[in-house]
Amino acid sequence: MSTESIIDRFVSTRERFLTICEPLEVEDYGLQAAEFASPPKWHLAHSSWFFETFLLKPFVVGYEPLEPLYEVLFNSYYNGIGDQHPRGQRGLLSRPSLDEVLAYRAHVDRAMVSLLKAADEHASEESIISRTVLGIEHERQHQELFFTDLKFSLSANPLYPSYVSAPAEQGQALEPLLWTGFEEGLVEIGHSGDGFCFDHELPRHRVFLESFELANRLVSNGEYQAFVDDGAYQRPELWLADGWAAVQENHWTGPLHWVDRDGEALEFTLMGLQPRQAATPVSHVSGYEADAYARWAGARLPREAEWEQVAASHVSDSLLSSVDSHHPRSAVGGDLQQLYGECWQWTQSAYSPYPGFAPSAGAIGEYNGKFMSNQWILRGGSCVTPPSQARPTYRNFFYPRDRWQFSGIRLAR
Repeated sequence: MSTESIIDRFVSTRERFLTICEPLEVEDYGLQAAEFASPPKWHLAHSSWFFETFLLKPFVVGYEPLEPLYEVLFNSYYNGIGDQHPRGQRGLLSRPSLDEVLAYRAHVDRAMVSLLKAADEHASEESIISRTVLGIEHERQHQELFFTDLKFSLSANPLYPSYVSAPAEQGQALEPLLWTGFEEGLVEIGHSGDGFCFDHELPRHRVFLESFELANRLVSNGEYQAFVDDGAYQRPELWLADGWAAVQENHWTGPLHWVDRDGEALEFTLMGLQPRQAATPVSHVSGYEADAYARWAGARLPREAEWEQVAASHVSDSLLSSVDSHHPRSAVGGDLQQLYGECWQWTQSAYSPYPGFAPSAGAIGEYNGKFMSNQWILRGGSCVTPPSQARPTYRNFFYPRDRWQFSGIRLAR
């Protein structure tokens, strides 16, 4: 990968973040409706902090930070770096101002481009390039979090303000839910090849899969409404124990962002309140809700190895082609749809390291390794996931109670 192409990717990624912020009002930049949802201004600063901390400070002799205390203010969770400002108080940071944060980004950008231009003369060229690529992918993750966090924070406003305006979505026909069958066998999962991956996608390893079936599409709003109408949120037998406790504690009665007003079924979106579309994939459900729905429907959630093996066999440019000949479909099946670009799909797999996994050395190894406890894997990608990150091996992970992500349901059995 040439230095010029890395610089182009770096610059375009950094510019995209500013572009997606353009619809915001200045008051929006500090919104934080919950501890897990960071303000837009913090995301802009933290993604700059990453480049400053892991590239500029170690590799640029005499580098001068714009503000030394930013190391604490915008450190997310890296204990190996030092102290962090409390996560739940990020919305209290009225200073630095937005203009100061944008100046910080510009300061980091100038220094990064200079470093990259001289990288081929640096003794640590390989580390500079690999860390820059990691930083680019990290920033793209925060661009996705920008949307999910902003949507959650805007939803706390009774005015239900919109991030962008758009015409209401038109109703569409719902395709029948069909099952695609896959034979048992020994398969390999995990990243391979020269393309980028996060360390927890490695190493590639073998897994034995029993025969299974996967639904051809995601569960829709209309199908989930039937689950709600059947009294599922009052039926403890459908829920895992922790899931039922979450239902009771949080008074859940349906997915996050569903709004019923004056007999009208609505859904809060980045375009404000919109009529709820029955054929649209249900979104913003927790892992507990996904598991309960699957049990109610006489099915289960897929295992992550099952999902990856199926996704890896879809090889067209759109990532939605037929299953390849090594994994023949059953007669009741059809092409699998909505693997990417709609909702992250909960699996029943716990987030744990692959056999032989070793985190990167130093503080940067905290990036994934420290979170491998009490979380579930989601696969695919959502409507706000950067397309460049849609790959079969990408492992997303959240606590099963989490609902603010664009998370949906694909059934297996």
